[in-house]
Amino acid sequence: MEAKLKLHYDKIGDILYISKCPPYPEQESEELSDEVIARLNPVTRDVENLEILFFSARLLRGDLPDLPIHAELKLAAG
Repeated sequence: MEAKLKLHYDKIGDILYISKCPPYPEQESEELSDEVIARLNPVTRDVENLEILFFSARLLRGDLPDLPIHAELKLAAG
């Protein structure tokens, strides 16, 4: 079964989290673009989490990033 995406906004840190699973210590981090962090599965290198820093500031400036990732979105069953 595919993981459902979860969105969480941290108002204090101004970070938007997009997650397929909870973070875990073995995940690797990679900066995809300016202040956009991907958390990767250490074996498959699949993107499991994204962190968009300074999200509300970007939103107000109209400066949301284009993410250099491929996504296949489907409706979750049941």
